[in-house]
Amino acid sequence: MKSSAKKVELASVDDLFSTEESRADAGREKVVEISLSELHPFKGHPFKVKDDDAMMETADSIRQYGVLVPAIARPDPEGGYELVAGHRRHRASELAEKETMPVIVRDLDDDAATIIMVDSNLQPESLLPSERAFAYKMKLEAMKHQGERTDLTCSQVGNKSAGRKSSEMLAEQVGQSKNQIFRYIRLTELIPELLNMVDEKKIALNPAYELSFLKKEEQTQLLDAMDSEQATPSLSQAQRLKKFSQEGHLSIDVMRAIMGEEKKSDLDKVMSWWWIRSTPA
Repeated sequence: MKSSAKKVELASVDDLFSTEESRADAGREKVVEISLSELHPFKGHPFKVKDDDAMMETADSIRQYGVLVPAIARPDPEGGYELVAGHRRHRASELAEKETMPVIVRDLDDDAATIIMVDSNLQPESLLPSERAFAYKMKLEAMKHQGERTDLTCSQVGNKSAGRKSSEMLAEQVGQSKNQIFRYIRLTELIPELLNMVDEKKIALNPAYELSFLKKEEQTQLLDAMDSEQATPSLSQAQRLKKFSQEGHLSIDVMRAIMGEEKKSDLDKVMSWWWIRSTPA
């Protein structure tokens, strides 16, 4: 006759003698000191870490007082840790000749890590257009992906209660319209050389948006046209360049003709002014 007794799993000695407080403490996040060499940048990190005056001030502060706000990182399957938040603090710690920095290590999936990375850097008002463009793009993609998953309880509840698109929620979070969000994201279609000119304020945001619709090879040709004419496109010029591109008629000669217009117009204005001043009354 088979025994009806069920198999009983005995608790471990650690479980028997651990208190509720100690078990809760084990579940809390802890700040640990991690070697700077073990911390790697987040893949596709869109924010520029510059050795500017602000960085030097941060390095001086860390040299005196240490890193006051821990960074956030996640385990890297290839070894070490991937920084999620704290890239500037990491660089400042290097400049301060520190060997370690305080870090909170979390197990985060790609979407959660992306959202934390973007949110931790979107506060400064001095963000470059390129930084904002790629940050918006990365976070929106992560939010959409989270919304598509059914294993994320918090995401399910959020979507059901809000009933809104990810783009609407992102616009509300960053305090900009959906239209402006998408206009920034469109800038990621620019080749690096043109995007750098937007960051350097050589090309305004509205013309840059129009230029983003040009094919990559056309954008490269435009650089040559801009260089030969020593001019950058105005909004109306950028719109015409876009129109010619969409119609399949944009060539380097057309680009040079359009880019040379403003210069010729300015020259005409100067000549007219000179003629008026030199004509006897």
